Amino acid sequence: MRDKEGDAGGARRVRAGPARERTAGATEMGPTTLTAKAYEHELATFQIELAKLQEWIRVQGLKVVVLFEGRDAAGKGGTIKRITESLNPRICRVVALGTPTERERTQWYFQRYVAQLPAGGEMVLFDRSWYNRAGVERVMGFCSADEYREFVHSCPEFERMLLRAGIILIKYWFSVSDAEQERRFQSRLTDPIRRWKLSPMDLESRTKWVEYSRAKDEMFLHTDIAEAPWWVVEADSKRRARLNCIHHLLSTIPYGDLTPPPLFLPPRQEETGYVRPSRTGQRFVPEVY
Repeated sequence: MRDKEGDAGGARRVRAGPARERTAGATEMGPTTLTAKAYEHELATFQIELAKLQEWIRVQGLKVVVLFEGRDAAGKGGTIKRITESLNPRICRVVALGTPTERERTQWYFQRYVAQLPAGGEMVLFDRSWYNRAGVERVMGFCSADEYREFVHSCPEFERMLLRAGIILIKYWFSVSDAEQERRFQSRLTDPIRRWKLSPMDLESRTKWVEYSRAKDEMFLHTDIAEAPWWVVEADSKRRARLNCIHHLLSTIPYGDLTPPPLFLPPRQEETGYVRPSRTGQRFVPEVY
């Protein structure tokens, strides 16, 4: 199978949800038009289902790991944000590790990632993962040829070991075209709110587009295993990518509806003998607005 970046081997594509009708209003163009209203409606529906999935994971003691990989500015972070914004961070947490420390560089490569794996009743979303070795480390020369060969040899067995330990492992690759990545980079260059998302490494990656494509193709060749396949998310449309990814995630883990019974707010306790202290000794945030 071929995507925007080259041959994807046997990787699977995340299927789109139901087609949308063409309607007026703010849209993201594609095979059919997805309006902002339709997007928000679908996202709200999915977030309710994500809450049900979260409760199922907690009650059943499941251990779920979801990897988000892909090009810079492909929309991984935005998708993660939409998944987690209505969930309990004690159950669903995000791991986005920085550059390894000097001590971590002397450890077994997978060691710092193992420390972040979920316990029973947890779901962990990795915003980039151990696949840094097959991508940025290889392309930018941060690992040796021997270290890379050891990674592609060990990674499939490492993931099989996680599966044997009862972990549910789901791997997503966000695929974005050259032109769309450039458009997003240009937008970030001039947007003070999103400027922090760009690093010198991101800009240098533009000069190594083909090297990253080759690295990704070879990574898929070695690590797209039947037990833990790669799922490709077409990400030129951010809204579609988010909905398609969440739709697929919900379809991947069977779950039931454990919505608790209705709750009723008890009456407030009566003030029997309680005297509120004076407010004069307290400090208040200035009411500027």
